[in-house]
Amino acid sequence: MDRKNISSNTPWEPIVGYSRAVRLGDHVYVSGTTATDENGSIVGIGDPFAQTVQILKNIETALRQCGAQMRDVVRTRIFVTDISQWREIGRAHAEVFSNILPATTMVEVQRLIADNILLEIEADAIVTSVQ
Repeated sequence: MDRKNISSNTPWEPIVGYSRAVRLGDHVYVSGTTATDENGSIVGIGDPFAQTVQILKNIETALRQCGAQMRDVVRTRIFVTDISQWREIGRAHAEVFSNILPATTMVEVQRLIADNILLEIEADAIVTSVQ
């Protein structure tokens, strides 16, 4: 089975030893993704909705690079630093996934890698569609 590793070319990948996404057969695994723009700057500081929107755009980019689409997502995991912000995060998630309805988990964590990152999302997909 062929393996395809996708890099976002961030400086953290070689330090930590990970890929933005990995495709193995029809399965795609997207690493924990934060609200960074193409320059590595955090988008939506202090705004959980804006950060979620950016994260989902970043996930969509990684999926496309693996030959997948958002409709192929079967599971997301959302790690938040303040669970009281779940409605704003959930609203942004629903804007993308309300017709797809992946299995989803949202949990509060004590901290993420930077204080201005409010959440991080992982996604798993199974490619079932022809691109």
